[in-house]
Amino acid sequence: MAAPRSYSYIAHNLEETAALAAVLAAKFQPSTVVTLDGELGAGKTAFSQAVARTLGVKGIVNSPTFTIIKEYQGEKLPLYHMDVYRLTTDEAHDLGLDEYFYGFGVTLIEWASLIEDLLPADRLTVRVQHSDNQSRLFELIPHGEPYISWCEQLKESGILQ
Repeated sequence: MAAPRSYSYIAHNLEETAALAAVLAAKFQPSTVVTLDGELGAGKTAFSQAVARTLGVKGIVNSPTFTIIKEYQGEKLPLYHMDVYRLTTDEAHDLGLDEYFYGFGVTLIEWASLIEDLLPADRLTVRVQHSDNQSRLFELIPHGEPYISWCEQLKESGILQ
């Protein structure tokens, strides 16, 4: 099986990070799973906050580092924001994550590579890394539909490379 294709996006500031998150979030539907990986301070939570705004979540959205999972109600879809950095695979398995992954909302998982074996096959992997100065390089790797279609559409419109 061939490796999934990857797409890239460079955000020069927080506004451009928010723009990418917004254009993606506008496509989200029930059972959307987005995994986020990158070093501390790379922009995972900033991306998540912009997704939440686009979904119509009211109030403050911050990293669920110590609570593991935060649930928010958006205007159309609920948002399940997870941070699995402090979990073992066994602990994550015991949380019943499948109920979130295959439920009615959008699931964003920070540090998702730490629970790779528990993730659904169909998902959008987003890797964030520092580039020069304030810039961030986003690598998007779609696994299955509709994620492949979304990335292709964004490539065709010139947003992704």
